[in-house]
Amino acid sequence: MNFVSIALPAIDSIVGPIPWNQEQTPPSCQTLPDLLDVQASTRPDAPALVAGTTRLTYRELAARAGQFAAALQGLGITAESKVALLATNTDEWLVAAFASLRLGVSLDTFNTWILSWDLEQLIDASRTQLLIMVPSVRSTDMLGQLRQLVPEFWTSPPGEVTSAKFPALTHLIVLSGDFTDTPMPSGAYSFAKLMTGAKDLPVPANVAAGTDAALVMYTSGTTQRPKAVPLRHRHLIENGYAIGTRMGLTDEDRVWLSSPLFWSFGGANATMAALTHGSCLILQERFTAETAAVLLADEQCTAAYLLPSLSLVLAEEVGERIRAIDSLRTGLIIGRPEEVKRAAIDLGISEICNVYGSTEVYGNCCVTEHTMPLNERIITQGPPLQGVEVRVVDLETGKVVPLGVDGELQIRGRVTEGYIDNAEATEAAITVDGWYRTGDAGLIRPDGTIQFLSRHTDMIKTSGINVSPAEVEAFIECNPSVDEVAVVGAPHPGRGEVPVAFVVLHDGEKTTADDIRNFCKGSIASYKVPWAVKIVSKLPHTLTGKMVRKNLIGSATALVDSLLADR
Repeated sequence: MNFVSIALPAIDSIVGPIPWNQEQTPPSCQTLPDLLDVQASTRPDAPALVAGTTRLTYRELAARAGQFAAALQGLGITAESKVALLATNTDEWLVAAFASLRLGVSLDTFNTWILSWDLEQLIDASRTQLLIMVPSVRSTDMLGQLRQLVPEFWTSPPGEVTSAKFPALTHLIVLSGDFTDTPMPSGAYSFAKLMTGAKDLPVPANVAAGTDAALVMYTSGTTQRPKAVPLRHRHLIENGYAIGTRMGLTDEDRVWLSSPLFWSFGGANATMAALTHGSCLILQERFTAETAAVLLADEQCTAAYLLPSLSLVLAEEVGERIRAIDSLRTGLIIGRPEEVKRAAIDLGISEICNVYGSTEVYGNCCVTEHTMPLNERIITQGPPLQGVEVRVVDLETGKVVPLGVDGELQIRGRVTEGYIDNAEATEAAITVDGWYRTGDAGLIRPDGTIQFLSRHTDMIKTSGINVSPAEVEAFIECNPSVDEVAVVGAPHPGRGEVPVAFVVLHDGEKTTADDIRNFCKGSIASYKVPWAVKIVSKLPHTLTGKMVRKNLIGSATALVDSLLADR
């Protein structure tokens, strides 16, 4: 791509939409099940997926998804059903997802790092009727977490479960996975048995439409509850193809993914980029530097999806081994200039692409070309993808600013239509003419590329994951010893930012900072647990009583620096 040739307004910072190259257009399929069927038809024996010991061709992946779709149809699942998936990076995640989509379901993807408090929020928000889940995730007994919320699955037969807390939730399917201390629920179905029972059933017809929501992914916001983001079939195909094209993917590529499929970086980005280009997706369920190095080498991966935290660990522990993998040439990374450079130089992934985006814009909306000079790739996130517009506006006046002037980045084109059952958040995030307010500061450079500068909002981004301060505050305030709490982000060398909590206790309480962290560890996802806690006598407020989090950032930074120095 010739970046200088992008047509730009003479004064205002608006760029795009860039047209499709006639030689590189996305597949004509309108839905994800159709896309999988086409790939299975045109390249049936080509590798589609490697996940643990499972290896599937495109024909085998499509067949398994069709088989499970028949099983779901037998349970009464239709396009009107609500289905949620809570699973790690396994072949079963993709099989369950494509099976559900084939029946016209918009699939809610749940975070596997959650504990009971988070799970309660997600089940309530999704109103799911069927939950498909793994029994455990590492040391977390997920069935045990569910039993705290829906004990009726352990006292009723399958199909006859009535939950007092969640009356809509009537079906549970348990995927294969590690043994847990919690007995298998009598009211659940086994994924393996359902697949066996459906082996001779006809594959249901695909009833999804391109404009239908395919995946519903959850993102933290400034509100206390996670926001449900619907992503449409056709837009997922277009965006995934555009991202893969920027990376230089072909049907010979092998794409390594350790980031979770339930996150847009995995499910809406890596999966779609690989599938639209006929590449093979290499899934890693549990990341360690050692196992990643072995998998990347053994599978001769050509592309890697990285986060700053992953690249740092890989560079420090197995950097020489990663650099020795001759096949590894491209991929994506989210991060600062030094983090992009680390992936390109320390890990030897010379064509790594720098990206910008969020769940609301289908994972990424700006990606550098893999052939762009590295000195440019480290400072820009590239031009917008085909079909996407980006503008920069002044936060105070709302007017579009000149090129090279920073302001809020706003996106239009492939943008979610809004948050499900959350009109207030939708109105705050999306303008009447369809621009998504990112809350990020950035600028458009003269060559039409985007440069991210910082976040305007209170959101904390730790290891690439958004954490809502309000959500963490709401949980900590459940502790009876806590009077008030404020959570802010502080810089961290390996994670970008980490959450830090400042807590005011009720008079006479003797609760410690460790007590607060332990209280969080038992119920909320690990990435939401404050990395540091400080007990304080008061918190900063405006004259009208509004919390002023920004006044705490300096103290949070000093606290993190001090703790790092002591470790």
